[in-house]
Order: sequence, then structure tokens, then C-alpha cells
Amino acid sequence: MRRILLITAILMANVLTMNAAKKTVIDRIEPTNWYVGMKNPQLQLMVYGKDIKSVKNVTTDYPGVRIDRVIRLDSPNYLLLYLNLSGAQPGNMTLHFDKTKVNYELRQREMSGDKRMGFTNADVLYMLMPDRFAQGPNHNGQIKGMNTYREDRSKPSLRHGGDLEGIRQHLDYFKELGVTALWFTPVLENNSPDSDNGFSTYHGYATTNYYRVDPRFGSNDDYRKLCDEAHAKGLKVVMDMIFNHSGFEHPWVSDMPTKDWFNTPEWLNEKQSGRDPMTGFTANADGSEPMKSAYLQTSYKLTPVKDPYASKIDLHETVDGWFVPSMPDLNQRNEHVMTYLIQNSIWWIETVGIDGIRMDTYPYADAKGMASWMKRLNEEYPNFNTVGETWVTEPAYTASWQKDSRLSKENSYLKTVMDFAFFDRLSQAKNEETDDWWNGLNRLYNSFCYDYLYEDPNHVMAFIDNHDTDRFLGNGKDSVALKQALSLLLTVKRIPQLYYGTEILMNGTKEVTDGNVRKDFPGGFPGDKHNAFTAEGRTQAENAMFNWLSKLLHWRQGNEVITKGSMTQFIPYKGVYVIARQYQGRTVLTILNGKKENNALDVTRYAEVIGTNTTARDIITGRTIDLTKPITLRSRQTLIVEY
Repeated sequence: MRRILLITAILMANVLTMNAAKKTVIDRIEPTNWYVGMKNPQLQLMVYGKDIKSVKNVTTDYPGVRIDRVIRLDSPNYLLLYLNLSGAQPGNMTLHFDKTKVNYELRQREMSGDKRMGFTNADVLYMLMPDRFAQGPNHNGQIKGMNTYREDRSKPSLRHGGDLEGIRQHLDYFKELGVTALWFTPVLENNSPDSDNGFSTYHGYATTNYYRVDPRFGSNDDYRKLCDEAHAKGLKVVMDMIFNHSGFEHPWVSDMPTKDWFNTPEWLNEKQSGRDPMTGFTANADGSEPMKSAYLQTSYKLTPVKDPYASKIDLHETVDGWFVPSMPDLNQRNEHVMTYLIQNSIWWIETVGIDGIRMDTYPYADAKGMASWMKRLNEEYPNFNTVGETWVTEPAYTASWQKDSRLSKENSYLKTVMDFAFFDRLSQAKNEETDDWWNGLNRLYNSFCYDYLYEDPNHVMAFIDNHDTDRFLGNGKDSVALKQALSLLLTVKRIPQLYYGTEILMNGTKEVTDGNVRKDFPGGFPGDKHNAFTAEGRTQAENAMFNWLSKLLHWRQGNEVITKGSMTQFIPYKGVYVIARQYQGRTVLTILNGKKENNALDVTRYAEVIGTNTTARDIITGRTIDLTKPITLRSRQTLIVEY
């Protein structure tokens, strides 16, 4: 018996010795580094590693750093650390996980948060899709370690191979055009596989790594280089972010940190092998889809979020439902999820120097969680700007999402909202005659008259089309209608956003596939015979549109009448719609003929904004306009004059 006990004791001692010698393996820590000197000194570290939850002691002796909380999550493979950096200086901090040591870099900020200047109504945003704009000379078509994907420019829904270097090489094109800020659709890693049915994630809205640029676009350093060179040329960069959902291939999906990391997570507990990336569903051998009953898709109806009479089930379906089955819905009510996302946005501001954020699917996420994010950003970066996608076409709904809105019980702290009402009314008006009541340009008048609902109309972003809509031109080339739309967009009280290629009459509809409104910019890819980046490569019609818009954009730059001036609009009269902008004795009139036939502007009706002025200058042609007699207008003519 003594011999057995002795052997047992020896074996146990050996096991204890082996365990003591075994070091914890840490796969990664997010954020990858952090910055000292923040107004909020808290830092959440998400530590990834097999059985990291079992670590007994986490310590650091770095001066000025205190570990406030160690959070052990449901999964054994994550650990959350909450640190206080209030007294920390830049340097390499050593974290001790039992016997394992990890160095973590604390960096000096390049500037204080109040010096980060966001985009304003003095800017014109140019939205583009990196995969569809241009390709650099050293593009790598196949990245080792990425899930199966194809680059095939003949397929509208597959990757085409555009990248950040391609954009960087055309920065002078944006300067020539006259835009002042660039908004790229998401550039973060999107490691979802293609499928046989042509599904691809070239658009970028299914993030699988929040701290890494998709290597098919380039590296984090490439992104920083692009931002730096854009800034050197006077161009701002707006980053597209998604807090509502992640991609299905994010590590969180196969190994959920907590049971409530995602909304309706019971579906994720099912086996996911053989999942179709297009539908998100895994079929049984008999073709049935057993998980579908557990899956909750959003209703896409955003009204319950603001509806004072909304039922709980309607609100639940909107906010907790998934956007699509391949994009798991994140739970912003989980404090750790929200802290992770907030820190991620701060990290990109500090690391690459972005000048603004466009937040995707804003009302689909938890409103209180998103408000906490915006409040934190506004405190740290008071002059920064964020625009939220609020896709409802009623001004009252959109206005209620704006910071300090009197229409909402809860403050969103969101400075800028997207004007889908403007887009919607313009889309209808372009195909109508302007009558004496509701149709045509009356729709725009009847939209702007509700600007009293906004706390600040100068923080509303308007657009005529984008990557989610038909292009303004549809399948046509009606530059006359396009000029009317752009004249309004660029002279009213809004932050204007253009969609890439509008300046060269790019068209297309979503009737068959979204890819048809996301075509490659001509000249951006090897082998393109048509190069629209140069005047020599553009057609006569493309040059006419480019030159007209470029002149208007350059005129708008630094024009305080447009950025600071009052706005007076006149009810469309006999088919003519007039908007006046006035500032410090200067006036700009935007005059639109909403009739297909020739027309005339009766100047006497606009005496209150014309005053004693007898002449004005056409800002496009430079010709003198007589303000003492009726101004003749051609069919659908646009006229912008100043005096």
C-alpha cells in the first residue's frame, strides 16, 4: 500500500511540475496597441488563447497602469482585461499571465483629440468602392491564407481587384475634379468565401478582423500611407464602419465569447459545416434547412425604433434580427461588445488619422449603445464628425436621430444624418413635369420646408445616388437632369456626397444585380482601353460633364455664401424653382426650370433676394445675366448665378 501511495504521490508531483512549467499561449490581443493621454483612461484588452480563461493571475508593474478588472467569459478561450492608464507614459508595458510575459505597446498620440478636424458642409464627399475603382501595379490577385475567392471582372458580383494603392495613385484626379473628402466602402478584412452562385463580399460589409485592412486591398501601412498623402493634398478620408454585424468567418462566430455576444445566438450553436455563404444556411442530406426556424432576420422596417406605439415584437425583429444570414448581428447591449467597438473606432482615428466615420445600418443597432459610442467620440474628438446611415425617407424620422434633437427622448449624440428624403424626392422629380402643386421640383420644396425639424441642417448629408441605389442616370445619359440634381445638391444647406463615376456619366440599375451600379471606373485596371482619368481618354460627353461639375466644385470650395449663408426657397412658380443663399451682402441664386418646354423667370417675383442688383454672373459660363427683365430658360435648364 505504501508503495502504491508513493507512486501516486510521484505521479501527482510530476503532473504539478509539468503544469507549473507549462506556459499560457496567447494568440493575439486586441487592440494591437493603444495610446496614452486619452480623456477616458480606460482600456479594454481582449486576449485570445486556448484555455486563457484558466489563467489565475494577471499583473503588470508598468508605472501608471492599474488593472481594474479581469473578466472571464463563457468561452475558455478569451479573457478581458480592463486597465486604467491615467498615469501611464508611452513605452512597452509587460503583462504577466501567470508564467507568460507579453509586451504591449503604449504609444504617444500624434495630436490631442480636439485637433482632429472632421468633414463639414464645406466639404464634398466622393464615395467609391476600393474593389471597383483602381488597381495598383503590384496587386496580388491571390492572398495565401484567405478563404476561397476569385477576381473576375466579367462577373458583376465577384471581386475585381481594386486596391488602396490604385486609389493612392489617382489622388490628383480627385483634386482636379474638386472634391475635398474621400469615403471608401469598408476596407477591413472580409474573409468570406465565394460560392458557386457568385456571392462575394467585395463590398466589405462583413468584417472578420476589426484591426486589419483586407490584404486584398493592402496593409494597415498602405492605408496610413494613403491617408497621409491625401491629407498632404488637402483631401480628407472618411472610414466606413459597421457596428451592427460582423462577418460569419469572424472567430467570434465559431467560438462565441459570451452566450449573448450576438443577437439570437441559438442559431449559431448549431453545426455550421457546409454552410452556403450566400444564404447562411446548412442543408440536411434531404435538402431541408433545420436551422432556419431558429434564425431571425430583420424586418428592414426602421419605424419601430422611433414609433411611440411600437410593439415589442416589431422592435425586436428590427433591432435583433440579422441583416442577412451571413452577417451575424452583434449585441450592443453587451457592455463588452460595445466597449470593443468604441475602442476600435478610436484606434483607427489615432492609427491612420481618418477625418470622419460613416456608420452603416445605424438604426438597426441598439440605440443606447450607439449613443454611448457617439458621446465618447464627441468628448474625445469635439471637432470630429460621424454620419449615420438612417434609411427612412421622412424628414421627421431622420431629424430625430440627430444630436440634441427635440424630437427624441434619448439623445443620439450623432452629429450628422443622411438625407434619404432628398434622394427619394429627387428620384421621383426627375421623371416628372413640375406642376403648380405636388409633382416635379415641388417634391424638393416640400422636403426642405421641414428643415425646422433638424437641430442643424448643415449637418445633414445629401446625395443623389450611392452604392445601394440605382445610379441617378438609370440606364440613360440624361446630363440635363443630372445637372439639375447636382446644382441642387451642391448649393443647398447640406453636406453633399457624390458617387464615383457620376462626373463621367456612369450609369446602371440594380434590376439584375447590385454589381451593375458598382461597375469598374474606366481606366483604373490593367488592360482598360477607356481611361476616364484623363481628358484625352474621356469621350466628348464625359469631358463636358466632368468640366461642368469640376467648375461647380471648385467654385464651391471656400465659398462662405454656400457654407455659412442663409437659405430662402420659393415655391415653384410656373415650373421654375428658385433657391437663394445669402451671406454678408453676397447672393447665389439656383434657378431650375422644371418644364420640358422653354420657360422664363419673372424676376419681379424674387425682388426680396435680388434687391437693387441689376446684373448677376453665371458661375459656369461667366456671362452676365440681366436681372431687370425676365430670364429665358431652355428646357430643364439649370442656372446658378451670383451677385
